[in-house]
Amino acid sequence: MVSNAAPRPAIPAHPEIGQCHHGAVAEVGRDTALDALDTAYRQVTEVVSGLGEADLMRPSRCAGWAVADVLYHQLLDARRALRTFATPSAQPPDCDDVSYWQDYAPAAGEAAAAAQAAAAAHARYVRVAASAYPPGALAWEWSETSAAAGRAARACPAAGVATQGHVLRPADFTATLAVEAAVHFLDLTVALPAAPRPDPAPLALVRRVLDGLLGHPLPAGWDGVSGALKGTGRVPLTRADRARLGADAERFPLLV
Repeated sequence: MVSNAAPRPAIPAHPEIGQCHHGAVAEVGRDTALDALDTAYRQVTEVVSGLGEADLMRPSRCAGWAVADVLYHQLLDARRALRTFATPSAQPPDCDDVSYWQDYAPAAGEAAAAAQAAAAAHARYVRVAASAYPPGALAWEWSETSAAAGRAARACPAAGVATQGHVLRPADFTATLAVEAAVHFLDLTVALPAAPRPDPAPLALVRRVLDGLLGHPLPAGWDGVSGALKGTGRVPLTRADRARLGADAERFPLLV
């Protein structure tokens, strides 16, 4: 999940990414999803491969998490990708790359307390597990596992794959991985000034999800990075944002 507790440059038009119309989006293309995942994972690898122990302990945008913690959280997602691409399902898909994220809308009431407890438990586990890696080992395991996940995505022959209680088309599942990696790239590079700018292709999929959850496009004045950060609650809405969004402002963040 794109968790804040555990828990975007202008995006050029992409030929396979549909625009939102009354909450509906065109089906994400397989090549679009695969290329975005390869790009997102490669960018994370390029950043973390050269980091020393001190840099891995720099703060991230995820509350209470260091760079190493975010990287381990991403490693868990790449491991899940390997399991999922090897778990075909004969059941019809029950969600796509946009509706998948409805499970990660902010909770309220008793559900919010349960979600916070689960996030805290996950954060504790991630912190302990990430700290157990000797210098360089976590980045090495990430680079090997993420590359394998990319190969598995391209080789997956199934019509549907199962993960987290859902069945998705492989292209849709691949897109969800790219979205998570794109957002967490912003998290882990916040205190790494030498990191490259995020690539627009994965951010375009992030915006696609946020537009779909909102039911119409995000404000045109938000570039890819700001849309991702505001849409996931990593940066608060300004007074001008709230005036532009109107009643929709109360729906933010759209996912956490």
